[in-house]
Amino acid sequence: METKKKDDRKLLGSQIEDRILEYIKEKPLEVGDRLPNEFELAEMFEVGRSTIREAVKGLVTKGVLQVRRGAGTYVSSLTPAEDDPLRLNAKLHDRFKLALDLFDVRLILEPEIAAKAAVYATDEDIATLKRLCKETEELYLADKDHMPKDIEFHTWIARCSKNQVMESLIPIINSGINTFVNLTGRSLRTETITTHRAITEAIANHDSTGARCAMVMHLTYNRQELLRRRTAYKAQGETKEEKEQ
Repeated sequence: METKKKDDRKLLGSQIEDRILEYIKEKPLEVGDRLPNEFELAEMFEVGRSTIREAVKGLVTKGVLQVRRGAGTYVSSLTPAEDDPLRLNAKLHDRFKLALDLFDVRLILEPEIAAKAAVYATDEDIATLKRLCKETEELYLADKDHMPKDIEFHTWIARCSKNQVMESLIPIINSGINTFVNLTGRSLRTETITTHRAITEAIANHDSTGARCAMVMHLTYNRQELLRRRTAYKAQGETKEEKEQ
């Protein structure tokens, strides 16, 4: 019976972890910002303080939170460690600068990865790629969380290249996708679906030039949207400063 209670508390703690992450994003809080205290969080999420402690402990392990004895709990990263394996979010506090830097790297790497995939992908690889493309599209159209499947799609393209070094660069690609989606949501649904299809079709046809161009187009759409968002974010900040003066 005691084991069941512990398991239930861990399950609830995991749910509260997700809710704290949502709170951080919706507030929004930045790296270095302080979270409400344990009592306030317990009231906010209508759970016991022991559940809050369990959730905070979990987020500390994932690198999202940092507990400073006598000072409180602070945001140390905007992304859990498994979604940001390079810990870039913990190092760079300007999210738009980080996202644009990641795009620069992706523009260097991914078009050539796609071109290599078009040369070396087997029939089985192509079948899997088509399935991942379709599943990502279905999640987009249903307004569901498409990011894990989107990451799987790009990861598979890297594996189709049959280059072990390229495969080892997958964490950079994953970090780029994760950072972009967190900043823009589903704003490029049509463009993403269209370019994903173009990339898949080119690889399926063993058209390396087509795959390279389709990937450039995909990343260019994303980068333009990110620049638009950054401009709007800066303008919003300037307006806020003017009102406060």
